[in-house]
Amino acid sequence: MSVQVFGLPVSRGVAIGRAVLVASSRVDVAHYFIEPEQTGAELRRLKKARDQVCREFEALKLDVQGDAPAELVALLDVHLMLLNDDLLAGATCQWIEERQYNAEWAVAAQLETLSRQFDEMEDEYLRERKADLEQVAERLIETLARGGQSVGVRASLGAAADDVPLVLVANDISPADMMQFKGGVFRGFVTDVGGRTSHTAIVARSLDIPAVVGARDASRIIRQDDWIIIDGDAGLVIVDPSPMILEEYRFRQRQGQLERDRLARLRHRPAVSLDGQRIELLANIELPTDAPAALEAGAEGVGLFRSEFLFMNRGGRLPDEDEQHAAYAAAVTTMRGLPVTIRTIDIGADKPLDRMTLSELRHEHSLNPAMGLRAIRWSLADPGMFTVQLRAILRAAALGPVRLLVPMISHPGEIRATFEAIERARAQLRREQLPCGDVKIGAMIEVPAAALMLPLFLRHFDFVSLGTNDLIQYTLAIDRADESVAHLYDPWHPAVLGLVSTTIRAARAAGREVCVCGEMAGDMEFTELLLALGLRSFSMHPSQLPGIKQRILRTEIPALEALADQVLTSDDPRAAWLAGRARTVQPAPVPVA
Repeated sequence: MSVQVFGLPVSRGVAIGRAVLVASSRVDVAHYFIEPEQTGAELRRLKKARDQVCREFEALKLDVQGDAPAELVALLDVHLMLLNDDLLAGATCQWIEERQYNAEWAVAAQLETLSRQFDEMEDEYLRERKADLEQVAERLIETLARGGQSVGVRASLGAAADDVPLVLVANDISPADMMQFKGGVFRGFVTDVGGRTSHTAIVARSLDIPAVVGARDASRIIRQDDWIIIDGDAGLVIVDPSPMILEEYRFRQRQGQLERDRLARLRHRPAVSLDGQRIELLANIELPTDAPAALEAGAEGVGLFRSEFLFMNRGGRLPDEDEQHAAYAAAVTTMRGLPVTIRTIDIGADKPLDRMTLSELRHEHSLNPAMGLRAIRWSLADPGMFTVQLRAILRAAALGPVRLLVPMISHPGEIRATFEAIERARAQLRREQLPCGDVKIGAMIEVPAAALMLPLFLRHFDFVSLGTNDLIQYTLAIDRADESVAHLYDPWHPAVLGLVSTTIRAARAAGREVCVCGEMAGDMEFTELLLALGLRSFSMHPSQLPGIKQRILRTEIPALEALADQVLTSDDPRAAWLAGRARTVQPAPVPVA
């Protein structure tokens, strides 16, 4: 029977495929695909771990016999039986052979399947054996994790299950984990938790695939291998759809592809409004390998290179200067003389580093990561790491135009310390006679304090970038990754629009460049309003560029400027904007070249 699950729409479009569940567990589970030729080695690794656990259980039986109750020995026998039962052992091998799952993932997937079967048993005693199964599976996973080197993550995940479309279902997916899947295996994502502008949602949009977050019990309702539909426009997940519903959504998929093909023809057309104003459209990227997509989409440069993704999924080992320089240099050279804005590492909150690194830096147990040691605070607290990154960026700037962007800066002391760190790095490179380019230095305006003291910032920085995601979060005191308060996250809030407007107008009055690189930049609902407020530079994921460009080509900015002032003084800005726009704007056709 078909079931509908509702959540928050965070990445548009329709995905249809079989569910792959990433089971939550009390132990960390590595999830990666193996190459087909590695199947035999992975099966041997699983057998070795299972034999080791068997030996541990047998040794424990010998140790406790005579001193312990007979029930404990019987329980160990049950665990041994479960460990060798074909429902666990044999089926786990199937996940490895048929899906190319790594051994830990295969055990977790089969545990999820068997747990559901135990939950449906009528006999209470048999239902309670689920806890024994979980203990055995987790012991096996732990043994696998410490039993030797992993086979390794497939460089390109696109070869897995080519004939079966897959969608990923989980309680939550960290941005780092999502980056591991950046290769085309999964057609969509569904998570139980998360908000529209959590970094998980942002990365989902960067993959340009449909996603629904905050779907509550999705990972418990959906079973391994269920056929599901993800409606990324409505925030709807349909489990086991009927043939009629399936065909309707397949038609919508085809229509969506036709629309993307039509918009793609605008990529080489300049973004000029109807009244002749040229608008700069830039791209946000996570890795240097994203730069070609930015060029292909018609971006005029990179407005935000999120450098923190170079630091993730590394087992606690930070990238050295040469590795970082190679990554930044690759992005700069790929963009062929167009500007590249590199944001210094923005670690913290919902983008932690690997556990080893956090533990080493003793930042793992922050009570409120969003308010804690993150972004520029984290960098200034680790000057050695920060210097390495600054040196790598300055070296890359010798190859093309680079702008350096500082995240979450809010104190005059942080401004001074940041410029001193940049100058120290530059002086070191000069002493060592290494190439060092000039960079424009900018500040992210994402803390209300920064917006309120903007004149001070404009005296020091060459440009400013509005990070609207965090600006909304900190202005409204809302954790943007928490679905329980997601309904309060409101880009239309009068206080938010007031700070955005003040920043844009003050920067332009001071002759400083200003860009919006947060989610508002790629949301067509805000394009005309931001233009009316004076914004002339937008940065977004490459997939959003064609739609935003089309909206700009259809906009006559002067007609909206007076309306913007009315919106800023309204108690309900969104309603005021929509009503005023309906009276003011007549749709204009845009010929497609």
